[in-house]
Amino acid sequence: MNVYLAGPMRGRPAFNFPAFLAAGHWLRTQGLAVFNPAEQDIATHGYEPFLNSEHGDMADLDGIGFDLRATLGHDIAHICESADAVVVLEGWEDSKGACAEVAVARALGLPVMEIRPMVESPFFYASWVPEDEGGGEG
Repeated sequence: MNVYLAGPMRGRPAFNFPAFLAAGHWLRTQGLAVFNPAEQDIATHGYEPFLNSEHGDMADLDGIGFDLRATLGHDIAHICESADAVVVLEGWEDSKGACAEVAVARALGLPVMEIRPMVESPFFYASWVPEDEGGGEG
């Protein structure tokens, strides 16, 4: 199964990349093929610009050629063309980007599942996201 990993980035320390990387790794241990937008950003721009951002501020990415429109367009295209499901990280409801990705998934009839880290554990637990959740202001 091909899953797209969505979640909050802007406004989070290090653009929430540590959570994206941990979740992507765990999903792969479950036998899933994962499209992880954080990994795509790292492959294109390196890890340092994102890691060094204290507050996930887009201004911290000035000068590295990061283009939010192109990136979101690429990510949405992946959901449309390849994803069998979308997996969301905790806090996705407050992310404009993640809410857009979930809306696309739902428009396509793809399942959406939320994963959350288990306290002091390298494991996650998963649950289905009800259709009426998520509106996203952030």
